[in-house]
Amino acid sequence: MFPALLLAFSGCLIVGLIALAFSGPSQSKAKSRRMDSLKARHSGVGEGAAQAQMRRALTQRDTKLDSFVTRFMPKPDMLRHRLVMTGKTWTLGKYGAVCAGIAAVIFVLLALKGMPFLIALFIGLAAGMGLPHKFISILIKRRVNQFTAKFPDAIELLVRGLRSGLPITETMTVVGQEVPGPVGVEFRLVGDRVKIGRTLEASLQETADRLQTPEFQFFVITLAIQRETGGNLAETLANLADVLRKRAQMKLKIKAMSSESKASAYIVGSLPFFVFFTVWFMNPAYMAGFFHETRLEIAGCLGLCWMGVGVFIMAKMCSFEI
Repeated sequence: MFPALLLAFSGCLIVGLIALAFSGPSQSKAKSRRMDSLKARHSGVGEGAAQAQMRRALTQRDTKLDSFVTRFMPKPDMLRHRLVMTGKTWTLGKYGAVCAGIAAVIFVLLALKGMPFLIALFIGLAAGMGLPHKFISILIKRRVNQFTAKFPDAIELLVRGLRSGLPITETMTVVGQEVPGPVGVEFRLVGDRVKIGRTLEASLQETADRLQTPEFQFFVITLAIQRETGGNLAETLANLADVLRKRAQMKLKIKAMSSESKASAYIVGSLPFFVFFTVWFMNPAYMAGFFHETRLEIAGCLGLCWMGVGVFIMAKMCSFEI
């Protein structure tokens, strides 16, 4: 029983390491502190954003399924925020139902195939929690990339509107109507909040908190600083659009230069698992020793750990943060 538990724990650990490695670099704490200090220094809308968040929390009505799932989720507020970042209308109840369904299906399939109960249970739980989380991350990344690609065009449209004499709020409404995709949706939401009496700073900060992209944070901080210091807003936004375009070009250049290393890391990391499960499904008796022989189980656990360390190092070596 102990070797089986050790093998299951090692498998979950290696899956977690690979997922962490290929999830990409996260923003550093120092940069987050600098962004927070800049927002607190120049925008002065932290209290308004907090009050808006409290109003949303009070007015939001969860279904019975949502309330049931919230009891078992470790961080329901963070998960709800991730679901909002996808741009979809998914709820916590739907997310929890999908997780439970995936875990149950994989557990039943592995158990019927002859895998030990505990190992099948651990793999099913890991898949039920990991696959939906990864899918949500892919949707968030795709939406953020679409927003980032069109955001410089939206800023240039803002510049043209400002130079023609329109106020900033009217220009944002025009951007929301003219620019397709997530950029238009977010700017329309900002315009709608301003129309119902919200301040422009609070509306922009609420969008920035939801998107969590450096590009939009730069935009919000630029507007806040310009409101305090004055100056030509159109010229400032034009310079910001140029900087964002150059930043996107640098990202594409680094992605092209590191694509070979990433492909090698993916192949080296996934090939042993692919071969093992392929042989196991084709001839279960041939791989049965890994679930019954103590020496093979220990060797397999050690191999998984070393392989996970190698894949983790390769993934971090070819991941860059701009």
